[in-house]
Amino acid sequence: MTTSAWTLLGLYLVVLLLLAWPTGRWLASLCEGRLPRWMRRAETPLFRVAGVDAERAMHWRSYALALLAFNAIGALAVYGLQRLQHLLPLNPAGMGAVSPDSAFNTAVSFATNTNWQGYAGESTMSYLTQMLGLTVQNFLSAATGIAVAFALARGFAARNTDGRGFVGNFWVDITRITAWLLVPLSFVIALVLVGQGVIQNFDPSRTVATIEATAYQSPRLDAAGQPLKDASGHALTEDARTTTQTLAMGPVASQEAIKMLGTNGGGFFNANSAHPYENPTALSNFVQMLAIFLIPAGLCFAFGRVVGDLRQGIAILAAMTVMFVLAVVAVIPAEQAGNPLLPPLGVDQAASATQAGGNMEGKDVRFGIGATALFAAVTTAASCGAVIGMHDSFTPLGGMVPMVLMQLGEVVFGGVGTGLYGMLIFAVLAVFIAGLMIGRTPEYLGKKIEVHEMKLTSIAILITPILVLAGTAVAVIADAGQAGIANPGAHGFSEILYAFTSAGNNNGSAFAGLSANSPFYNALLGVAMWFGRFGVIVPVLAIAGSLAAKKRLPVTAGTMPTHGPLFVVLLIGTVLLVGLLNYVPALALGPIVEHLILRK
Repeated sequence: MTTSAWTLLGLYLVVLLLLAWPTGRWLASLCEGRLPRWMRRAETPLFRVAGVDAERAMHWRSYALALLAFNAIGALAVYGLQRLQHLLPLNPAGMGAVSPDSAFNTAVSFATNTNWQGYAGESTMSYLTQMLGLTVQNFLSAATGIAVAFALARGFAARNTDGRGFVGNFWVDITRITAWLLVPLSFVIALVLVGQGVIQNFDPSRTVATIEATAYQSPRLDAAGQPLKDASGHALTEDARTTTQTLAMGPVASQEAIKMLGTNGGGFFNANSAHPYENPTALSNFVQMLAIFLIPAGLCFAFGRVVGDLRQGIAILAAMTVMFVLAVVAVIPAEQAGNPLLPPLGVDQAASATQAGGNMEGKDVRFGIGATALFAAVTTAASCGAVIGMHDSFTPLGGMVPMVLMQLGEVVFGGVGTGLYGMLIFAVLAVFIAGLMIGRTPEYLGKKIEVHEMKLTSIAILITPILVLAGTAVAVIADAGQAGIANPGAHGFSEILYAFTSAGNNNGSAFAGLSANSPFYNALLGVAMWFGRFGVIVPVLAIAGSLAAKKRLPVTAGTMPTHGPLFVVLLIGTVLLVGLLNYVPALALGPIVEHLILRK
């Protein structure tokens, strides 16, 4: 890595931790219900109208049913908006109704915090659909993930219980997280982005004069307006120039802020955060990367406060940070090394005063390899999916790093809420393994980890690999799946594997080369997204309920410490061993064999 890359990484981590500390304090207050009196007064009418008793906790089953119903209704609402958008207002471009399969995929995608997009936003979705459908779901899906993390933290923190497994009130959690966390932070970030040049308007698309005319080939026409052809039947063309360009407008900053803060991903424009109207400057790029990790990092501090031992949260954060740094140290040098097939052809890939050097294909030239590769690691370590460079154009090993970060279970910081509860599931597995090694009943934070919890842990860990690998296998075998492959061979397999990895882990980024906007992929990826999200959430809530029903045991001389460097190493080893081994054979068929072919 270059000096500038190390400097950027160091500055990013320092600023992130400084901001995550106060964020964690506020998250802990939200989890424990310690709110200022004026906030409670503002909530009371809302809860009264909704018929919600804010002081009444729910059993984990009731919590899970409320969560599933809430998100299912949200998905139906987004589906309806897309299918009816041609009849609704705030559609200055006259966008037509979205096709049923694409509307289904998008509705599931945004309800599950995945934000996979098989369409170009500026040419498919009306302003109303973008705001009332997609942006609203960005808030609610993010709040859902944080609510699950709160429920699990309460399960560990519960001390004197009546054995009934209460984990909080879902309606209270979703309201407070949205109103007192996501909306205020998004408003501040949106203002910063607008100040940097991100657009926010309701204007129709504008046709503007270009600085330099764009040359292109135009078909030659006869007097009747029909294309002229030569003797061989090929169309005749002539040079032409255009001096205008159509620029899409819209309410971008408001969606951009929550898409990053809620680790949603997606984009108002097809180019996503590589579009200058979404991400205009180096400062806006830095702010967006901070927004992606802010809440996941803050939740680690909040967890430590809620369970009464800040060291526990710091240990979780340390494990996440170490794995993230290792990923960055892997991806940036892989891209800086360039393509080994080009130097023999006389192509100079060395960095100099006149060129960036390395593999600049698919990178945002405004930010270079260092910032683009760092963004790729950030967005796939979290379940965000926003991109400023095409991962499909990375080197085989460079592209494998974002894929592996997702395959670990989105626990390296991870999405808002999902990263914390995913890492806590691995922590439960780690103490269980350690307990077997030393012949003791495993405990974590004073709660015994028994057969019931381990069954649920196994389901939560295995559901995503099953969805990813099974979906990839079906797509590779089916004719409809093969029809979307533009790059046969190992790279085409990597594109399919990446797509299902992204969908099953609710990330939303793509390798790009796969033509996935088809009924086959829209349906199959939609199923992977739904069960990848809620197939993990339900067992996590069941674990929370089981732990909440248990009394918290006092610390003794025989209690294994779970806050020191040894536990951090054990946790990292468990994540890498269990999370990654599921995918090693598939990785060997894709990026690994492609790397070997490239360097033969």
